[in-house]
Amino acid sequence: MVRSVIVGVIGAGCASEAGYAAAREVGRLLAGRGATLVCGGLGGVMEAACRGCSEAGGMAVGLLPGATAESANPWVGLPIVTNMGHARNVIIAQTAQVLIAVEGEYGTLSEIAVALKLGKPVISLQSWPEVPGIVPADSPEQAVAAAFSLLEQKR
Repeated sequence: MVRSVIVGVIGAGCASEAGYAAAREVGRLLAGRGATLVCGGLGGVMEAACRGCSEAGGMAVGLLPGATAESANPWVGLPIVTNMGHARNVIIAQTAQVLIAVEGEYGTLSEIAVALKLGKPVISLQSWPEVPGIVPADSPEQAVAAAFSLLEQKR
């Protein structure tokens, strides 16, 4: 069995128009490269990335903070109920092989910090570029290309 690359898409629960469009394109590009997307499964950047991924035929996994699968956005293909609140951010960072951050606030920053602590590459697309260790990207295409390039370098 060949496993797909798992890419975490993290970011704002209430995305701007530009952030939503960027995250949707990231999701579409990830699906096109055969990656599995993992995220927090709710709205904003998470919804947009799941939407792009699902529309392109990919698999979007949502690690939900609450106790019911019904809280997942409609584009999550596999909702995983954690009932862990923000603690699920650690699971997202641990599960993903590389993470792409789009916009975001302190919840996103916590995922970035955990991922970097674990030695996982993090790409910033309009999100926390001043954090040491983050790889900046100017477009969804650049972010996804960087994610796969960084994974290849780790092999």
